[in-house]
Amino acid sequence: MGGVSTVDRAERVPKQDRSRATRQRLLEAAVSCLAEHGWAGSTVSVVAERAGVSRGAAQHHFPTREDLFTAAVEYVAEERSTALRALFPEGAAGDRHAVVAALVDLYTGPLFRAALHLWVAASNEDQLRARVTELESRVGRETHRIAVDLLSADESVPGVRETVQGLLDMARGLGLANLLTDDAARRDRVVEQWAGLLEGALGSR
Repeated sequence: MGGVSTVDRAERVPKQDRSRATRQRLLEAAVSCLAEHGWAGSTVSVVAERAGVSRGAAQHHFPTREDLFTAAVEYVAEERSTALRALFPEGAAGDRHAVVAALVDLYTGPLFRAALHLWVAASNEDQLRARVTELESRVGRETHRIAVDLLSADESVPGVRETVQGLLDMARGLGLANLLTDDAARRDRVVEQWAGLLEGALGSR
């Protein structure tokens, strides 16, 4: 029996790896489709084809369209949070300009574009609204925590929490503007200004 058990385990591990790889391909394909085609043009079939898997395999992992797209945006949001922390593995070392620029970058890529399409869809889809609201709340809290840590912001000081939240709201606004035109030069000037404002508002570290 011991030999059979070992063989079973050996067969299970590659199958589990394949399942994880399939799931990841589906999530990445879903984000790309949502960013490029919006909610109306992003179906399970379209995503499955892009990911190179069957529709049945896609539905095995994500039974509904809502399951697929909320999981996709959450997955990439977590990846981006991890990447943001990885930019400053030892902390930001006092470079608030670099932190502001990195936070703005979070809102100017395909993740934000995909999330925006999901928000618009959720405003008209009751089943989707609750999921997206809860998802955005969690993503927002995590991003806020990361920003506080990297900026060395003391939220016990009155106004500091609102200052950090204002930074994130500003970054989101720049991301929204970037949907229509690539305004990198203007964005760089805004980042420079905000970094200076933060130095005054947050004080020394």
